[in-house]
Amino acid sequence: MRWKSGFAFALIFAGAVPAAAQEGAPKTLAQIAPEIDALFAKFQTDQHVPGLVYGIVKDGKLAYVKGVGVQNIDDKRTVTPDSLFRIASMTKAFTALSILKLRDDGKLRLDDLAEDYVPEMKGWTYPTADSPRIRIRDLLQHVGGFVTDDPWGDRQQVLPQDEFTKMIAAGVPFSRVPQSQHEYSNFGYALLGRVVSKASGMAYTDYVRQTILTPLGMTGSGYDAPHAPKARYALGYRWENERWSAEPEMVDGAFNSMGGLQVSARDYAKWVAFLLSAWPARDDPDTGPVKRSTVREIAQGLNFVAVTNRIGSTGATACKQAAAYGMGWRVAQDCDLGLTLAHGGGYPGYGSHVMLMPDYGVGVFALSNRTYAGPSAPAWDTAVAMHKAGLLEGRAVAVSPAIADLYAASKAAYAAGNLGPLRDRLAMNFLMDRSAENWVAEFARLKAEVGACPADEPLAPAGAMSTAFRLNCEKGKLDGQLLLAPTRPATIQALRFRIVRDAP
Repeated sequence: MRWKSGFAFALIFAGAVPAAAQEGAPKTLAQIAPEIDALFAKFQTDQHVPGLVYGIVKDGKLAYVKGVGVQNIDDKRTVTPDSLFRIASMTKAFTALSILKLRDDGKLRLDDLAEDYVPEMKGWTYPTADSPRIRIRDLLQHVGGFVTDDPWGDRQQVLPQDEFTKMIAAGVPFSRVPQSQHEYSNFGYALLGRVVSKASGMAYTDYVRQTILTPLGMTGSGYDAPHAPKARYALGYRWENERWSAEPEMVDGAFNSMGGLQVSARDYAKWVAFLLSAWPARDDPDTGPVKRSTVREIAQGLNFVAVTNRIGSTGATACKQAAAYGMGWRVAQDCDLGLTLAHGGGYPGYGSHVMLMPDYGVGVFALSNRTYAGPSAPAWDTAVAMHKAGLLEGRAVAVSPAIADLYAASKAAYAAGNLGPLRDRLAMNFLMDRSAENWVAEFARLKAEVGACPADEPLAPAGAMSTAFRLNCEKGKLDGQLLLAPTRPATIQALRFRIVRDAP
């Protein structure tokens, strides 16, 4: 691909961290707390939620948390950060990371056929003669060809394991050919629970507890919800006929891997902090229960990409998001918030939501005890409020030695008015794309308008091989882009300058 336009060249910088668009001076989290509280208070009232708890994780800590309402409408016990809520489909992220951990340990491969671990699948009839057989990877990313099954799947939580075995053996009708399109499937994640059990040699719940919950100190979390301490138990309700009715308390069953986990806000914050700690990639000791590089893998969305509106009140006016399903997460690029990972949880008696912003090390989550009352809108609106307040601070990308060196040489070339300072530093394509004589003419044109450029601003690298830059000149400013070639020693494959019109 040839870089023949500024637009095409700019694509390499699309992953750069967006600048915070704060309104006035940066604020503190305490200063915008009333605004955040109002978002969730409105949600609680509008959705008839008995109780909820919400939290913000920032820089590895639970920076803000608040419980409102009640755990149980009979005894009026207040919701606290230690109250226990079922998180429904937010459980899928734990299942996905368990699969990746087993892959790391050599217990399975993502391209293994799921039927190698769930033998009851071997007798299935596929939609067409040329249908691919289902891989573990397909189940992770909801491309197994199963029908969307939220209402039905949610009620399968209590299904005994032996009954699930019979269900699998009987076969399932397919919605579409596997690997042809994304379609969300609780059944598929229930199958992944079987894969975890088979590959690990222990019950799914035991593997998650030993591998993730216990190492992270999530000691109050678990899957046997009805036997949790009643003093902390947030009972689930439905709102029907203008009143609350208690939902049945569902015991741990065969569909636990798709939605059975119960957590407190304090415990869940430890999970969020652990995930966010995987960004950025670095040389620090890797001390987590799962490798940082493996955690970052959950953000690899499959190639069935959708264009969506951002969740929340700004969705209609915000830029569109490009979204796909990763591994237990919905992954999107947002023009304000950067990379986002999010997932909701809807369940009889419960609704929850989590959204992560790895570029900033910030996560927002909320848990409620009303059927399908997912607090996604106030969670996303909280993220936007933090963005506007200047509380999302991007993690700077380090300037590589190669970029620093060749950037200095590029500035020297501009000052000299020719490519002399870049002699032997140009990739083989550079002078084919613009001759040395035309570079002399280009430098002269730029200098005639903006003059010499004695100062510059900090580089904005998009990686170790490319950067944007700004030069402060005598009569204006120049914006530029520098792109290195994949060679050793480092060479320049493209260099662009653009006069800034009406620069601030």
